[in-house]
Amino acid sequence: MLQVYNTLTRRKEPFPKQPGELVTMYVCGPTVYKPSHIGHMVGPVIFDTVKRYLTYLGYSVRWVVNITDVDDKLIARAAQLGTTVSELARKMTDDYFACLKQLNVTGVDVFPRATEHIPGMIRMIGRLIEKGYAYPAGGSVWFDVSRDDDYGKLCNRDPEQMAEGGRIEPNPLKRNPGDFALWKGAKPGEPAEVIWDSPWGPGRPGWHIECSVMSTALLGETIDIHGGGLDLKFPHHENELAQSESATGKTFARLWMHNGLLKLRSKEGKEDKMAGSIGNVLNVADALQHVSGEVLRFFILNTHYTSPIDLGVWDREKDPIPTSIEAARKAFGTFERFAERYQRITGRALHELAAPTRAGDTPPAPLRDFYQRFRHYMDDDFNTGGATSVLFELASFLNRTADAGRIDETRHLDDEKGQLFLRGALLLKEFGQILGLFWSAPPSITATGNDRMVSGLMQLIIDLRNNLRAEAKKIPAKEDPLKKTLFAQTDMIRDRLGELGIALEDRPTGTTWRRA
Repeated sequence: MLQVYNTLTRRKEPFPKQPGELVTMYVCGPTVYKPSHIGHMVGPVIFDTVKRYLTYLGYSVRWVVNITDVDDKLIARAAQLGTTVSELARKMTDDYFACLKQLNVTGVDVFPRATEHIPGMIRMIGRLIEKGYAYPAGGSVWFDVSRDDDYGKLCNRDPEQMAEGGRIEPNPLKRNPGDFALWKGAKPGEPAEVIWDSPWGPGRPGWHIECSVMSTALLGETIDIHGGGLDLKFPHHENELAQSESATGKTFARLWMHNGLLKLRSKEGKEDKMAGSIGNVLNVADALQHVSGEVLRFFILNTHYTSPIDLGVWDREKDPIPTSIEAARKAFGTFERFAERYQRITGRALHELAAPTRAGDTPPAPLRDFYQRFRHYMDDDFNTGGATSVLFELASFLNRTADAGRIDETRHLDDEKGQLFLRGALLLKEFGQILGLFWSAPPSITATGNDRMVSGLMQLIIDLRNNLRAEAKKIPAKEDPLKKTLFAQTDMIRDRLGELGIALEDRPTGTTWRRA
C-alpha cells in the first residue's frame, strides 16, 4: 500500500485516493529572473517521478507548476540589465523549460503565469476582506494572522515564534508583525507593466496569493498534493494555506510534500547552501556541458526526496562540477555499459524497448525479488534512493546471467539464460521509465550510430591493433623481443585511446569501443 509522509501531520499516511481516481498536484515553480540552477530542477524531477509512479499504479494525475513572472526580484533584475520585466521573464522561462526538457521532466500539464491570473487574485483578496481575514492599509492589503485560529499549523509553530524567526518584512501599517501582504501598493518609479488597478489602489499581488489563486483556478478548492522545496514551508506555504482555507472554508491540500535542499561543501569543508550571494551557483546549462541530463536526473533521484541532496565538494577554480555529480556520472556508466551490451547482443536499443507502463502481474523468479523490492521502496513514500539501488542490483544480475550463458559469444536468446536476460532487460527498462531514466542512447552508441567517419576510423584502429596482437601470438617464445614489442604497441594504442576518453573492451566475439 502506498504511504506518503505528510508535512502537515508529520507522519506517513495511506495515499488518500484509489487507483482510477483523479489526483490533483500543485508544485511551486520558479521566479524567473535568473537562469535555472541545479536547485531549480530538484522539485520538478521529484514530482515528475511521483506522477510517473502514480500513473503506473493506475491513477490519473493532473499536475500544475506555476511561473512567477512578477516579483520584486524580477523588477530589480530587469532594471539592472536594462530590459523590461516581461522580456526578462520570457527569456528565463524559456531557459527553465529547456532545462526541464533536458532532464526529461515531461509530466507537467499546465504552467500558469501569475500575470494571467491577476483578476482572480483581486477577487480572492476581496473575499478575504469581506470575511474579516484581511484589511487594506495605505494602498496595500494585509492578511491578519490573528484572525486565523490555526495559523502556523504547517510549521507547528505559533505566529509569534514565526514572526521572530521568519522572513517578515516590517511595516508600520500592519496590525501584527506576522501579517503578510496580499496586495502591494505601487511604489514610485516602478514600471507601468507591473502595476494593475484594484479597489485598494494601483499595485500588484503578493507572492503567496498567486499560488492560492492559480491552484484553485486550475485544480479546485481542495487539491490532493501540494509540493515544493523545504525552504518554501515558511513563509510561503504557511501563508498560502492560511489564506486559501480562510477564503474557501475548505481543506486546501490533503498532502503536503516537501523536498530537501541542495547542500554544498567548500574545499575547506564548510557547508553552504547554493546561492548567488555566495557565488557557488551551478547553472543547469553549465552542468550539461559536462554531464548528460539523464545523469543529473539520476543524481537527484539517488537520495530520498525528503533528505538534503549532498553535492559534495566543489572547487570552482579547478572542477567543472561538484564531486557528487561526478560520482553519479561514473555510477550511471553501469547502465550505459549494460545498454551497449544489450544492443550488441540483440541488435536493438534498450531505450527503445516498449516496456509496460502500468503495474501488472509480478514477474516469475528470480526476477520477482527485484520487482517486489522496487515496488516496496516506491510505495514507501516514493523512496527513489532505494529504488535506484535495485536498478544496480538488477543490472549486475543480468550481466552475470549473460556471462553464465556466454550470450555475447553465442547470441542464443531462446534458451533459459537468454530468455531470462531478455525478460530482465525489459524489467530494467520498466523501472527506468518510472524513474524517468533510460530514455536515450548512451553517448558511445550515439557517436557510433551518428558519425560514420568516427566509427570507421575507430574500426580501422581496432583492426590494426588486432593484427598486431595476432602476429605477436604467432611467436612461440615468450621472451622474444619482437613479441614484446608487438604487445607493447597494442598496449600503447589502448593507453593513448584511454587518454582521449575512449575505452577498448576485448571480448570473445571481438573488440568494441566506447566513450569512457
